[in-house]
Amino acid sequence: MASRASSEARPVEAPVPIPSLPKLGTTWYRRGALYWLSRARTTVFLLLVMAFFCFIALSLYQGFRDEIPPTARTVSDSVQVAASAVALVWGWIKQRRSHREGMLHPPTPEQTRAAKRAHNGRAPGRVALGRALVLLAAPVMPAFAAYIVGWLTAWMTVREYPSEVGARRWLEEQRAA
Repeated sequence: MASRASSEARPVEAPVPIPSLPKLGTTWYRRGALYWLSRARTTVFLLLVMAFFCFIALSLYQGFRDEIPPTARTVSDSVQVAASAVALVWGWIKQRRSHREGMLHPPTPEQTRAAKRAHNGRAPGRVALGRALVLLAAPVMPAFAAYIVGWLTAWMTVREYPSEVGARRWLEEQRAA
């Protein structure tokens, strides 16, 4: 039986709460059904976005293509196929390297939230400027779309995000302290 003095000497510490991550909440910790449902929802949404983006890119390219002579169309189409294949692989590799770097130096939960706030706070004027540049980029839009598809596909198919690794490490450090 413990004496009253020994029970008073050791303060009871509150458990460290699991940090909430953007878009994943606290489901990342147990990786249960809600976590995988969230990942599936994001994947379906991004597949729809990629399909729409590819449709728009090909439509813009088709408008550009209709304005050039038939001989140049064949050359242009061949260049687009080659450039799109290269861009797809380049987007995949770029994202995988970025992911590997993120896994080596994962962000803390606060850094993840700050990055999400910074991303959400970008100026809408940039979007309007981007729309104008898209019209000028019509001849290379299929390759650009292929790069985005490669990048997003690599991003969606990772087992674990750097933000999850960073949150897990942060949680372990808090519990050990």
